[in-house]
Amino acid sequence: MMEDNHMGKVSSMEWSDSSSGASDDQQHDQQEQPVIHAPVPVRPRLPSRKSSGTMIVPRDSIEVGPVEMTLGPDDVRAMSPRRTSQDLEMLSKEAREELQRHAKALQDSLLALFHRIEAVKEEHNKLDNNNKFLQKYIGDLMSTSKITAPSSRPKK
Repeated sequence: MMEDNHMGKVSSMEWSDSSSGASDDQQHDQQEQPVIHAPVPVRPRLPSRKSSGTMIVPRDSIEVGPVEMTLGPDDVRAMSPRRTSQDLEMLSKEAREELQRHAKALQDSLLALFHRIEAVKEEHNKLDNNNKFLQKYIGDLMSTSKITAPSSRPKK
């Protein structure tokens, strides 16, 4: 079951693990060389910490409760997103005005649509009346043409 090597197929007899052209002595030397492993990294130990003690504070202690701090205008903590009641009132007023403007715009567009629908209805009624008039006119023409038409045609 030997195939040609140049066709890309190799028979089981030609396949081997040794490199081509190497002698048995070179293969033996390569196999006896020791395998070198990389050292396993060791994580450094964390320094030991002292206990932070108990976190329980008596209720009557002066350490309980909010602590007022005076912050300079350049302090980052002074630039908190907290809002005063005046700021909140102004924001709610702006939001209310924006909502009213939006509602007014929607009402205006609804009114414009209503007027457009009314105009289309009027146009439809007008065209419908004209259509009925034309149908009646054509019907009348047809009936008068039957009356005025000669009853018998001369045969040729």
